[in-house]
Amino acid sequence: MSVFKRLIAIASLCLLVSCASYYQRNIKFQSLVAEGEIEKAEKYLDGDKKMQRNRNRLLYLFNMGFVNHLEQQFEESNKYFNEADLLIEDYKRNYGSEALALISNPEVKPYRAEDFEAVMIHYYKALNYLNLRNFDAAGVEARRINLKLQKLNDKYKDHKNRYQVDAFAHIVMGLAFEAQGEINDAFIAYRNAYEVYTGEHGYFGIRVPEQLKRDLLRTSKTLGFRQEYDQYASEFNMTHTPVDKPGGEVVFFWNNGMGPVKDEWSINFIAVPGQAGFVNFTNEELGVTFPFYIGDDQQKRNDLLALHVVRVAFPKYLERPTYYTEAWLNANGKRHDLDKVESVNDIAFKTLRDRFLREMSVALLRLALKKLAEVQLSQENEALGALATITNAVTEKADTRNWQTLPHTIYYTRVPLKAGMNELTLQQKNKNRGLDESRFQFEGKKGQMIFFPYSSLEHLPAAPWDVAATKQVR
Repeated sequence: MSVFKRLIAIASLCLLVSCASYYQRNIKFQSLVAEGEIEKAEKYLDGDKKMQRNRNRLLYLFNMGFVNHLEQQFEESNKYFNEADLLIEDYKRNYGSEALALISNPEVKPYRAEDFEAVMIHYYKALNYLNLRNFDAAGVEARRINLKLQKLNDKYKDHKNRYQVDAFAHIVMGLAFEAQGEINDAFIAYRNAYEVYTGEHGYFGIRVPEQLKRDLLRTSKTLGFRQEYDQYASEFNMTHTPVDKPGGEVVFFWNNGMGPVKDEWSINFIAVPGQAGFVNFTNEELGVTFPFYIGDDQQKRNDLLALHVVRVAFPKYLERPTYYTEAWLNANGKRHDLDKVESVNDIAFKTLRDRFLREMSVALLRLALKKLAEVQLSQENEALGALATITNAVTEKADTRNWQTLPHTIYYTRVPLKAGMNELTLQQKNKNRGLDESRFQFEGKKGQMIFFPYSSLEHLPAAPWDVAATKQVR
């Protein structure tokens, strides 16, 4: 076999390997998480030196913070999330990797968090602090969610992001205030949450949680805000009924399923002549055109136009549908429904769509530079040109990395406790309409608020190749 043919064979093999997404390449870790083997997942992750390198360091911190949170190692979890938070805040462009990405693909760069991923750090930190009974710190983290969203959206000139404020963050703030006895501040936080859910565009299709309605009625009545109470009572068609809580209460957070994973899709663009000095890349189906500046270099212009059709790789999300469709808690002879408050899945899809046009021009620039090099090599040496064609096919891929241990959807409710030992039963309705039960015990003490996060890691496959979703086959 000639050297040229061997190079072609090696490049072709690389093409097959490179087709695997980040999720597929890390399927062992994902499988351990899906199976509930959290301690093994942590050990596997801690032993993955490749994951801990700078390029993927942020994803390593996300996942280590997550597994420690599940193990109820709340202080340790926050150490990882704090480092992740600092890494995001201190992010500086590595111009070497930026330049390399223009002639290869974006995965050579250090991973930069999606906007909502940077926000979700504070959700987990707030939960960790609530469990550590550091209510001041929990409130700070909840406030930082919306402050970070404001900062993130300010960097975009068009300000067209749908995810500009987080309703659930206000609820967490309210809970932290209540735990400190600051009812007035809690009421303001709950009112802000309500205004987000009922805003002009709604909040990702989520209805106002029933628990939030009860909290608005209760706090407004406690504070003697008669006008506000009457307004909410009329809007909700309900009144406040005092609840006896001799043993305090438990605030139960249910993280249902797993968030989406990234894959890639290809978009074809036609190269057509533009105004003087430009070649336009056009996709009529999407209705978008991106001009590429060539200047007076007629040969480069002709080379680009000779390409006719070019393929650009861009990331897309694949949903991991939830295995459980709804859930409720039974406690002391009463049922307490869990209300949906946050859809991480929907936020992920929307934020990726929001940044599509912003990043497509960068992807086209990357492809144009690669294609020009390919054409020029072909003119000099046919064999090298053919190899460049295969190499470009190998390296033209989207960045499919993302934080893949986030929940699909978040629910919550508040359950009053009796003094002494209480048993709560979580009933989850699965896709087969069966019920799965989990039991918890809490010791009730007058005046206390217990914060309890629980994660159902079961999920349906994201795609036929998703072997990490094995636990759902029952």
